[in-house]
Amino acid sequence: QVQLAESGGGSVQAGRSLRLSCAASGDTTRRYCMAWFRQAPGKEREGVATISPRGATIDYADSVKGRFTISRDNDQNTLYLQMNTLTPEDTAMYYCAGRIYDWRGCGLSVPYNYWGQGTQVTVSS
Repeated sequence: QVQLAESGGGSVQAGRSLRLSCAASGDTTRRYCMAWFRQAPGKEREGVATISPRGATIDYADSVKGRFTISRDNDQNTLYLQMNTLTPEDTAMYYCAGRIYDWRGCGLSVPYNYWGQGTQVTVSS
């Protein structure tokens, strides 16, 4: 069973960048779909980006396309989210998530079984 731990959150001004990391332990992530989700106060959790086990397939929410980049390093068992041109609307708790790849693929709408504790991102105008 994999354990996930996010880092890299913080408070930044609009237009700046942040890079989130998610370190996995307890299992290799080579067979896992990995994803980033976020949840703002008073809002439902939103899928941000997902990446297939070898990184061949990537999907983004429309709200972050062109600004965020998801990537993974399977040798280091680490997932990343590069966030550029941040806006106050990106303020949320960001969660790393994983699921063992199966016939349903790695989309943002499939259920993820493993979750980190989250890292807070706050963007001020």
